[in-house]
Amino acid sequence: TGRAFIYFGMLLWCFLGVSIVADIFMSAIEAVTSKRKERTLSNGRTIAVKVWNDTVANLSLMALGSSAPEILLSVIELFSAEMYAGDLGPSTIVGSAAFNLLVIIAVCVYVIPDGEKRTIKQPVVFAIAA
Repeated sequence: TGRAFIYFGMLLWCFLGVSIVADIFMSAIEAVTSKRKERTLSNGRTIAVKVWNDTVANLSLMALGSSAPEILLSVIELFSAEMYAGDLGPSTIVGSAAFNLLVIIAVCVYVIPDGEKRTIKQPVVFAIAA
């Protein structure tokens, strides 16, 4: 029982660390996507426009952040194997992508209550990002 208590305590500690890092990451995404640039129109009026499309920025940055462990593992393997790809790095990336495409999408579709539907607000952006 003592070991189980220590194990669960360390597990909670790890979850706390992940939540802190995720919160910092989301703050960074918000800081990047909130950037604005001033544009002068042909009539001389100046307006502020967003530099990033919110949907594309969030999809791109979240994909990069969630795939960072696999990418880092692949890079470490490349450097340790004199720039030859081994079995671990590419298979980890492919396995993670398959999980993201199949399992996560299936869960997202499954949890929609019966009788409800969801629509994509910006299908062009979705198609480009997909």
